[in-house]
Amino acid sequence: MYIGRENKQNEEIGLSWSKKAVAEAEAVAAISCSGHGRAFLDGPISGGQPICECYDCYSGVDCSEFSPAGSCVVDVERMSYWYNDDTMMSTELEKYIRQLHSLVGNANTEGRYLVFGLGAIQLLSAAVYGLSSQNSSSPSTVVASAPFYQFFKYQSVLFNSNFEDANSWKSNNSSDDTDVIEFVTSPSNPGGEFKTPVLGGKTIYDQVYFWPHFTPVPAPSDQDVMIFSISKLTGHAGTRFGWALIKDKDVYDKVSTYIKVADLGISKDTQLRALKLLKVVLEDDGRPFFEFGYNTMRDRWERLTLVFAKSSRFSIQQRDPLHCNFFNETRLPSPAYAWVKCERDEDVDCGAVLEAGNIIGSSGSTFSDDDRYVRLNLMKSHDDFNLLMQRLNELVAHENSTHETM
Repeated sequence: MYIGRENKQNEEIGLSWSKKAVAEAEAVAAISCSGHGRAFLDGPISGGQPICECYDCYSGVDCSEFSPAGSCVVDVERMSYWYNDDTMMSTELEKYIRQLHSLVGNANTEGRYLVFGLGAIQLLSAAVYGLSSQNSSSPSTVVASAPFYQFFKYQSVLFNSNFEDANSWKSNNSSDDTDVIEFVTSPSNPGGEFKTPVLGGKTIYDQVYFWPHFTPVPAPSDQDVMIFSISKLTGHAGTRFGWALIKDKDVYDKVSTYIKVADLGISKDTQLRALKLLKVVLEDDGRPFFEFGYNTMRDRWERLTLVFAKSSRFSIQQRDPLHCNFFNETRLPSPAYAWVKCERDEDVDCGAVLEAGNIIGSSGSTFSDDDRYVRLNLMKSHDDFNLLMQRLNELVAHENSTHETM
């Protein structure tokens, strides 16, 4: 578990991360706003400090100026869906997201619109809606090249879109593909390699794994629609928060409308939690956080590679070195998943082979690929990973001992 620089210091005096967060919130809440407003951690900032959000008909630095001639709207203030600027998105959180991408160098945010969503999953369906033609009487055709994340298909079918494998669609259709929407996961899930579109139509880039602890960052992504999430950045999948960077204003408007109609925006509690997480990530220009994440994943891949090097029955994906601008060095990727292949002709169900060794992964068919493949999650706790390594070692040792007695 990564603990921020300040929190490491506080641990020594017995102050936990949660207690520190409460102390910060209480300090901001104690800012005097004359009883006619309040300051919040995720509210407007001036001079590096939160400032008062005044109730309707009050203004001034401390909300002490009353405007009796104005039209006052009686609302629920901070308990509402909206912020004081009449949006559903925290401007402070948006600022930190743009700062994060600028620091890491993994996405161009210049001239891009930002939309918050309930993780990457909701944003993917919102992006399909945003890119779909409103003049067509038939559902959109959505494609992705295998192996791909199963929810791409589930969502498309649920929302009445046609879903196909991108390569199959290309082989069977000679017509114009400009109205086809293609999901491009880059780096890919499960393999971790960079991918490009198969077709020449509209694209939605799922880039939730495009962070320095999983892959070298050679250059900023500069796509029309790019989707990221807090889940794969910090591991807080249960926070259910993601964002999309969108180039076209019309697409942005449609995606925003989708999010607003579906959920009336994203919970302020979720946005506040995401803001706190990003503040920790960005401490010391992000170096401690990303170095911790990369070192952890690199060490796991080194241990994993040593085990599979002893086996002729199992193999894992090839990893090629690439220059990372964030770390300013050439290094190997350290993907979130191992994409294991059973090499023996008789091992047509690799998942069953691994399960016999008390290892449970996700079968290849889950990703519309061959069941000779299995995805193993490497983002687990240290205990979980150590147990995985123990059982892989036992499986390979059994393979080698059986071979020697033949």
